[in-house]
Amino acid sequence: MKRILVACGNGIATSTVVGTKIKEKCEDSGIDVAVTQCKLLEVESKAENFDLLVTTGKFTGGDVGIPVIGAISLLTGIGEEATLDEIIAMLK
Repeated sequence: MKRILVACGNGIATSTVVGTKIKEKCEDSGIDVAVTQCKLLEVESKAENFDLLVTTGKFTGGDVGIPVIGAISLLTGIGEEATLDEIIAMLK
């Protein structure tokens, strides 16, 4: 199982939308995932336990040791499929 950390400003609203879209795409692609949401400010303390970090805001926390994907497109819909494809590629 792959573990994904989804971070947004407050760790509630936008990360829920993004997390749901990621789960659905992974399910369709046959990838078993666990998605955890957090605030951007919590990323550095939590990232080491995950395979991928997906953010909806600007992450300026430095190197967290895992791949980071910006996913504002999952909120706007512009470039959404390309972002989801990038996430799937990172998880394979």
